[in-house]
Amino acid sequence: MSTRPLSNWHTAHRDSLSRGQRAADRLRNGMGSWTFIGLFVAFMALWAIVNASGIAWDPYPYILLNLFLSMIAGLQGAILLIAAKRQDAIAAALAQHDYDTNRAAKKELEDLTEICRRQLELIEELHVKLGSGAK
Repeated sequence: MSTRPLSNWHTAHRDSLSRGQRAADRLRNGMGSWTFIGLFVAFMALWAIVNASGIAWDPYPYILLNLFLSMIAGLQGAILLIAAKRQDAIAAALAQHDYDTNRAAKKELEDLTEICRRQLELIEELHVKLGSGAK
């Protein structure tokens, strides 16, 4: 007789994501990890070491590397904005789900309180009838 939602909202939400949304989440999670930072610093160090040697396709001051870093920074900004927008939508949907659950629980509590109140009235009536019949 419960009117509260019984499904796990997080599971239902995860199952409703498109392939692109799941890929965006994986990319965001990957770019926000220590592994990514470590690999990124190692790549830049390797770039500098190789270009300081005789191969030098991008000699100091590493203009090509600076171009790539600028492009990555621009993409990261866009990815972070997309992730923030998606997180806001998730928070709003979860808040609505919580609100709906709380409203349903409040209604159930009110119904149970009314049942208890009615039971107390019936018990009082029985006490009155039993009390007056015993005299």
